[in-house]
Order: sequence, then C-alpha cells, then structure tokens
Amino acid sequence: MTAPQPPATPTHLLRTHSSSITTVFVSYDNERIYSGDTSGLVVVTSTRSLRPITKWNPHTDSLLGIEEWGNRVITHARDNKLHVWTRVEELSLSARVGSVAQSVGEQVLPNLCYSMDVNALNYCRFSLLPYTSDQAQAFVALPNLVDSTSADIWNLPSCERIHAAVGQTGKVSLFNSNPVERSKTGIIMSLHIFKAPQDEPSSSTSNGELRLLCAYESGSVTLRRYARADKATSVEGAGWEVIWDVKVHAETIMAMRVSRNNSFALTVSADHLVGRYDLGSNDGNTACVLHRTKHPGNAAIAIHDNERVCVVAGWDGSLRLHSTRTMKLLGTLKYHKTSCQAAEFAHSLDAVTTVSVDQKLNNSDDDEEMGETEKEERARWLIAGGKDNRVSIWTLMDFVK
Repeated sequence: MTAPQPPATPTHLLRTHSSSITTVFVSYDNERIYSGDTSGLVVVTSTRSLRPITKWNPHTDSLLGIEEWGNRVITHARDNKLHVWTRVEELSLSARVGSVAQSVGEQVLPNLCYSMDVNALNYCRFSLLPYTSDQAQAFVALPNLVDSTSADIWNLPSCERIHAAVGQTGKVSLFNSNPVERSKTGIIMSLHIFKAPQDEPSSSTSNGELRLLCAYESGSVTLRRYARADKATSVEGAGWEVIWDVKVHAETIMAMRVSRNNSFALTVSADHLVGRYDLGSNDGNTACVLHRTKHPGNAAIAIHDNERVCVVAGWDGSLRLHSTRTMKLLGTLKYHKTSCQAAEFAHSLDAVTTVSVDQKLNNSDDDEEMGETEKEERARWLIAGGKDNRVSIWTLMDFVK
C-alpha cells in the first residue's frame, strides 16, 4: 500500500512583520516582494537574498494596497492617504562584496514624491491604469471622496480628478437620512479600471474605451463604460453607462481580481460562492457564471498570469488552488493558523518586464548570481500573508503544459 504524501510546506517564510499582513505585491520583474501590515509598515524583500531591501512606515493605519509604477511605488492605507514614493533598488553584488551588510537602520529609505487625500472608509484598494507607453501618466480609481457608493478617477502625477462620482444615481441626496434610499448596492468593496480592447491593433496604450468594474457591499458587480469620446472629463457620473449589473453573492464581496488581459474577473465573499464574470460580454444574463465551493469565508483571490489557475485565501488560513474555468479544486496549501488575508502569484517568465540593455549591463553581477533554473523556479512562486504576521512563499508546479 502506497503511503500518503506529506502535506506541502512553504519553501520560505518571511518574519519581518510584527503585525497582521494585509497586502502583498510582487514586482513585475519578480525581483521584489512588497508586504504591508495593519500598523502601516511596508517591507520590501529581495527575491534573490530573501532579505529586506528596505522597510519604513509610510502610513499610520492598515495598508490596503501597494504597487510599483515604473520607478515609483504607490502605497494606500486606511489613514485616508495615498502616497507615491521613489523605488529603492537592491545593491548590486559588486557593491555588496567586501562591505559590511547594511542593518535595517542603515537601509536607504524611499523618498516621498507626492500624496493624495482619499476616502478609505470602504477598505477598498486603489486600481492603477498607466495609459502612456512610457508609463509616465496613469489613471487611478478610488472610492469617491464623499460618497463611498461611487468612484472617482484621478490622473497621476497631476493629482487632478478626471471623472467624479462614477456610479452616482443622482436621484436621491447624498445626505438623505435613509441609507437604503441612497444606494441599494452599498459601498464599493473593490474596483478595477481598464480599457476595452481595440478592434484594430494599435501601438498606443492611450486608445480604447475606458471601463470601470465595481464590486459592492450588497454582493453585486457592475461594469460601466465611458461613452463620451468627445469629452475627457465628467462629473456626477455623467457619460458613464452601465453595461451590465449582476448579483451572485449573498454576502459582501471581500475581494475581486481581474485577469491579466482583462477578459474575466473573479469575486469571493463570506459565502461559499465564487463569481466568474465575462468582461467582453454585453449581456448581463450571460456575463456571470456562479460556482459553488465547499469552503465559505474567503478573504482574497489572485489569478495566475496564464489565466488558468487562481488561488483563494480563506479565513481558515488555507490557500486553495482552483481552475479558473470550472473552479475545480486543484490543491490546498495549509500553513497559516489564522486568516490568510493576502495572496499573489509571481509573474511568469513571458510576462516579466523587459529590462533595458543599459540596465542589464549595470546589473550583470546580479544576472550571474541567479541562473535560469532559479529564475524559472521563482516564476512559480505563490506569496501569501496572514494574521499570524508571516509571509509564506510556496513553489508551485509548472502550470504551462
């Protein structure tokens, strides 16, 4: 009789936090892991040495999201602030050899470029959309400054509001004493801004119809598009049309994630359901497929770059891998003893950001430090963070077969 295989264990563990992990992010070149916790601390960890590159407290409250944007880093937290920082690079191998290793106190800290006052009542993370080929400018979508049931779209780095109160009904006063009359959807829990694919290929990323996907407290999901091509700005949601509005969850949506090519989205909530939404569909009756799982209580979800596999992080601390098409359970990873609140896949090799020739020459020592086999293994990492203050790193099988 064949003995059962032992349960999988994390390849690495990061113990650099003393508070619950709320968000993780992997840089697009797979070189850095960003983790944020409830105290407002952000730690940047090298995926080569697994040592902190830098750590600092950009916020005074729990982190909602972290993301790299070119040579900048955006942090967003419950203290109603969104900050843009300079990105700190790890020292090259030649710079580290023969010198004393830097202590945490001696590490280079990011410089603050600019900040925005935001509304963080929703626990809703920002959504970023660079719209120029050099990523010098971007749209950032956030809950409205006053009405948490609608969204604002801002321009970075100018910090100008381009679209105000997207999704506002305009029928009932915001200050109405009855919240049910103000909005039946409740506040926005998650959102994603993107541009619809063009019928004809274009070399410019600035073309395309602007769309906004919002997941709500009521369990519903709404896809909108901006229909006024002749007007670059809007107020009170003018010009924004609803493509479809569907509801599959009985509970508040806890997390939503959109695939790499913006073709579909997945949502999870406190219930045992997973919603799959076709972002290319214009018919609300066929846009969503409901999948039932055996595990209620889900806090986060992430989609692999190949768009075939997703991971659902549960309140029980488990990480469950599913097929994105059928939601068939592919495997369960168990380490965290309490709720797992953040999960992220490393980027596949074909999706890793292309580095300029000059930068490759400058970092030639680093290339010698990590071989192709190690880079392939790193591209199969799954990173998760939980209430136990730990970040777990798992090495998964190769899904490209």
